[in-house]
Amino acid sequence: MTRRMACTAFSIAGIALSLAACSTASGTTPASVATSPAGAATPATARPASEVPQGSYVALGDSYTAGPDIPDQTGTTAGCDQSTSSYPYLVAQSLRLQLTDMSCSGATIADLSAPQLTGDGTNPAQLSPLAAATRLVTLGIGGNDIGWSAIITRCTELDLVPALIPGETAADSTPCQDYYSSSGTDQIQRKIQAAAGQLADALTQVRLRAPHARVYVVGYPDLLPAAGGTCGHTLGITQGDVAFLNDEELRLNSALRQDAQAAGATYVDTYHPSAGHDACSDPASRWIEPLLPASPAAPLHPNAAGEQGMADTVSRAITGNV
Repeated sequence: MTRRMACTAFSIAGIALSLAACSTASGTTPASVATSPAGAATPATARPASEVPQGSYVALGDSYTAGPDIPDQTGTTAGCDQSTSSYPYLVAQSLRLQLTDMSCSGATIADLSAPQLTGDGTNPAQLSPLAAATRLVTLGIGGNDIGWSAIITRCTELDLVPALIPGETAADSTPCQDYYSSSGTDQIQRKIQAAAGQLADALTQVRLRAPHARVYVVGYPDLLPAAGGTCGHTLGITQGDVAFLNDEELRLNSALRQDAQAAGATYVDTYHPSAGHDACSDPASRWIEPLLPASPAAPLHPNAAGEQGMADTVSRAITGNV
């Protein structure tokens, strides 16, 4: 969520450090994709073509939107790590929309309304292209505001040894959960609550700048297996902490959903469609790459299949073909 993670690290600790570096910031100027107006026939279960937004589409978000390390990388300013295989590009192609992609690796909610400085340039405020003519906005953000990559890094450091111990000790061990709850309060949950307040304000700004746009808040896909799943040899995280982190991701997505609904926007659930395609699943079915990616993608980020899956989910939400 900053610069791309260094995928050549060979130790869990080394990868964890490179993951932390990826969770800061990077920037890119808007990339546009010109496509022809929508006009193709839609399935009977979809919205009529007249109800599908036509014209200007602005994509906002962080690295899960941008698609770092997925071919082909694009964007006129280095640092944001946008891909032509990211879900905004795929949605624009599918619905024949004119895309302005403002997504940027490392983006926080604050970067929606202020320029984002990166190591290779400065990305304008992501809200800057929104206007009365904008007809569609997608927004996927919030992970960097809670420090998600730093959390995973810390959990990897704390869990490495117990995660590799077979049996009940590893299953019951929760060093990461103990660390983030040591004060008697769930520190991650407090960050989620703070981010939710910021997102609510940002959605108000989106509506003021683009009053005629349909707005979709895109949640995060399933990163870790559901309760009972194991991830020790893939991510070095104990079974107990896999369940803890999975619950925290669900809390984040729930907060995004609540803010979207309160603002009159539509929440797009990518978590449930991606279940079973997490970073610890079989490489052939993964939507999310582990610390050592097997497919071109940043560690713990969607690969091309994941971006396609997210694009299909977003497109179905937009067209009503669910």
